[in-house]
Amino acid sequence: MKVREHINEKLKKDPEFKARYDLIKQKVEITKTIIDYRNKHDLTQAQLAKELGVTQQYISKIEEGEFSNLETVENLLHHIGFHLKLVVVRMRHRARKVQHRPVLA
Repeated sequence: MKVREHINEKLKKDPEFKARYDLIKQKVEITKTIIDYRNKHDLTQAQLAKELGVTQQYISKIEEGEFSNLETVENLLHHIGFHLKLVVVRMRHRARKVQHRPVLA
């Protein structure tokens, strides 16, 4: 089985895997947007960092998909003409067996 086929099967069968996969795809889209902006405007990470008042290392981490502070990511995206939209979605859990313990009087 090819990797793509395996991933597609897991996406169909495992809602938790799909949620994690979707999050990774969103992070990739954000990093791609930032890198594309830098390339289009011929900016280094250091130059963009200076404009935003953050370190070059922080820009590097964001471009690698490490988002330790969403406010800074939102500020960066706003600076380049985008905004961050977060959605919280309840996960569907499988029914769990609940063990009832006797109540002691």
